[in-house]
Amino acid sequence: MENYADLMFRGQVAEIQKAEGCHGIHKANYQRRTQAALSEDDMAFIQTRQSFYIASVNPDGWPYIQHRGGPVGFLKVLSPTRIACLDYVGNRQFITMGHVAEDPRVSLFLMDYMRRARMKLQGNATLVRLADADPAVLEQLPTEGTPAERLLIVDVVAMDWNCPKYIPPFVPIDVANAATENYAAELQAENNALKAELAALKSSGH
Repeated sequence: MENYADLMFRGQVAEIQKAEGCHGIHKANYQRRTQAALSEDDMAFIQTRQSFYIASVNPDGWPYIQHRGGPVGFLKVLSPTRIACLDYVGNRQFITMGHVAEDPRVSLFLMDYMRRARMKLQGNATLVRLADADPAVLEQLPTEGTPAERLLIVDVVAMDWNCPKYIPPFVPIDVANAATENYAAELQAENNALKAELAALKSSGH
């Protein structure tokens, strides 16, 4: 994969960084952080996401951001530099699909709000009809639930992790429900024990 700084810190971005005195620091940091491929931890993070945001641009350079979501595992790592997911039936606007057909470059944000972690991926995307997709790839993706029309594949060009600053710590509903159910079960067990103790005291005449 490419050096994230070499890919993104160009033109006026680099000039502003130089004026602010941070360009050299960033260049040095990203030399150490550049990876040839996604690490095992990176791939594990990707495959435990339930959603991500994907940005594309139209022919005039206007950006567009779309949300993609699904069950855990809907986003699959096919190789250390390639990820994929099913493209579910949506509102039939086909904005991202049209953009990618003209310019495959995309940017992905993968969020873990509970742990306040954010992965940024730059890559080249392709969208293919399911009938034209590799069956070996489709076998690796969940097919139950929302019907899909296409397969989205992203060849990762560069990646970066953001610091947790300013990421709100949201808790997924399934995690909150599990914690609430466990706490309620503990309270119920304690209540039952107290009732039994009280009944024993009454029966003994105390």
